[in-house]
Amino acid sequence: MHELTRRLEFSAAHRLHQPAFSVERNRQLYGVCNNERGHGHNYALEVTLRGEVDPETGMLMDLNRLATLLHEVIFCAVDHKHLDHDVPWLAGRVSTAENVVAAMWERLAGPLKPLLYRLRLYESSANFADYYGPGAR
Repeated sequence: MHELTRRLEFSAAHRLHQPAFSVERNRQLYGVCNNERGHGHNYALEVTLRGEVDPETGMLMDLNRLATLLHEVIFCAVDHKHLDHDVPWLAGRVSTAENVVAAMWERLAGPLKPLLYRLRLYESSANFADYYGPGAR
């Protein structure tokens, strides 16, 4: 069994805000991240595939194909965008790292099935969220 990881970097803005909560509760819960105009991050997404290496090609997956897919499906949608306003597939979700990485999984699960193993989204060099897909334990 092998694991192969590709890293994708992008910059985006967002605001942590739950519309169902009061202004005060949002402020208490999210602090400065609830800034009405949002704030930005230099994100990094690590996409890890897991499976057997093809004996003919010597690869789990062609990294050029993976890079192209990530560019088209994720990067073009989120780079230099406001995640809460500009990315339709994030609508209705509080744009925490946990929710964003789960939405990215939904976008990638189809084209990368059955190899997709883990997504890791770095919001900063100190904070990241891992996601292994729905129902993973």
